[in-house]
Amino acid sequence: MLSIILACILQPPDSVPGAAEKRPLDVIKLDIINRVADKTGVPKMKAEQAVVALFHSMKEALTRGERIELRGFGVFVVKPRKRGVGRNPRTGEEVAIPSGKTIRFKPGKELQAHDGGDIDIDDSVEDDEDDEF
Repeated sequence: MLSIILACILQPPDSVPGAAEKRPLDVIKLDIINRVADKTGVPKMKAEQAVVALFHSMKEALTRGERIELRGFGVFVVKPRKRGVGRNPRTGEEVAIPSGKTIRFKPGKELQAHDGGDIDIDDSVEDDEDDEF
């Protein structure tokens, strides 16, 4: 199911029926749910459950500081952020920025843009037998 969700996320919006015309470059969770439902033929409620479960699992793993590697898509890593000093744009006053953690994403080889600026996307979906709900 993960490969289906990732293929649906990366699918160009103009090839999806009912894609929002106002935001051709933005993909929201509802768009992903609709694409998963259309691509797999499962009801939208099941597609929503799968997408929500995936995002929830990713959030939990990142909260624990774990690395998430999705072959062919990329890697999410939690990195420490140094404290620093910023400025309030309205007043110019210096503001202390506390240290913390941030999430970094490194795209996989298949997702990275090549010379022509196009992204190679293999949207062939493998039929996994253990992908049942």
